[in-house]
Amino acid sequence: MSRWTLFIKKLVDGVGTVVIALSALLVAVVLGYIFSFLILKGAGALSWEFLTKPPLDNMTRGGIFPAIVGTFYLALISTIASFPVGLGAGIYLAEYAPDNWFTNLIRSITRNLAGIPSIVYGIFGVALFVQLSRMGTSLIASGLTLGLMNLPWLITTSEEALRQVPHSYREGSLALGATKWQTIWKAVLPPALPSILTGAILSMSRAAGETAPILFTGVVFYTPHLPSSLSSQFMALPYHLYILATQHQDIERVRPLAYGTALVLIMLSLILNLSAFFIRKRFSSKV
Repeated sequence: MSRWTLFIKKLVDGVGTVVIALSALLVAVVLGYIFSFLILKGAGALSWEFLTKPPLDNMTRGGIFPAIVGTFYLALISTIASFPVGLGAGIYLAEYAPDNWFTNLIRSITRNLAGIPSIVYGIFGVALFVQLSRMGTSLIASGLTLGLMNLPWLITTSEEALRQVPHSYREGSLALGATKWQTIWKAVLPPALPSILTGAILSMSRAAGETAPILFTGVVFYTPHLPSSLSSQFMALPYHLYILATQHQDIERVRPLAYGTALVLIMLSLILNLSAFFIRKRFSSKV
């Protein structure tokens, strides 16, 4: 190899390293600016009353407690509805499905469904859960719509996590006389569980921040009461923020409350993401 060729390779490698580092720095700066902006604008609205009281006087004072509880219920229902199905489908695609065109078609459709705009899932949720299943505009209809939206993501995450487990784990278990299901349950699933749980928690974070799927399926502008049943209507942080920021009759007056709501929503998402990180780390250390 000539010196000139070696120089060119080192130059390309150096330029690539600089570009990657600058890209990472740019992302960090933008995220830092957004978070700092929300802290400066919204920290003044945060108080014990803001976090534990319902909105008062047409949302011009009071708090966001019903919206926090409604968001938590939404994320929980969507995960309960989608996680078992997503995990089961991922296990089937990774361990049982034959490697043929039909299986590849299913994978392609699943990945395409993950990229569909959330408003489409909202319209489908209206047709399937609100009208066809006669659930009405309710907490359960909104939660199931969000679960349906997260399902392709969970299927893909589960399948990829299972495929990352070395094939020798399966061979060793089968050689010892275990059945295929025992092999999956005892030898394959535990090493893949950290990634699967991470995907499930991140899907909860995504569900907590969505507005479009719940817009027509159960969320309301205002209610001072917490959801008393799955058929109740409810408030949610993303929709509450949308109303305060764009639809309120006195936007300037409620703008600090909008910033405070945005900060709470960001903090909730951050907590869920950090939880995913620590759960993954904890389970990985035990495998």
